[in-house]
Amino acid sequence: MTPARRNALWAALAAANPAPTTELVWHTPFELLVAVILSAQATDVSVNKATAGLFRAANTPASILALGEAGLRPYIRTIGLFNTKGRNILATCRIL
Repeated sequence: MTPARRNALWAALAAANPAPTTELVWHTPFELLVAVILSAQATDVSVNKATAGLFRAANTPASILALGEAGLRPYIRTIGLFNTKGRNILATCRIL
């Protein structure tokens, strides 16, 4: 896709829906990032249930890293592919 075509597509999407929303519950951009990682092949309802407890316990890259893989697992185990998603969340937290 050419840059001009891509820009036209984004402009059309913005015109059609200038204020897109999500059913994911989040309070910070980092929480949204984690919720989106968890949302692949999962419902927003299941992600919200998992992140409610997770974000009370840890809602920053440092605090999620402190949980480690074993500590993160109980919060997200109800979501499909939770082992892979947990590793990806931890890798993202290391980058941040």
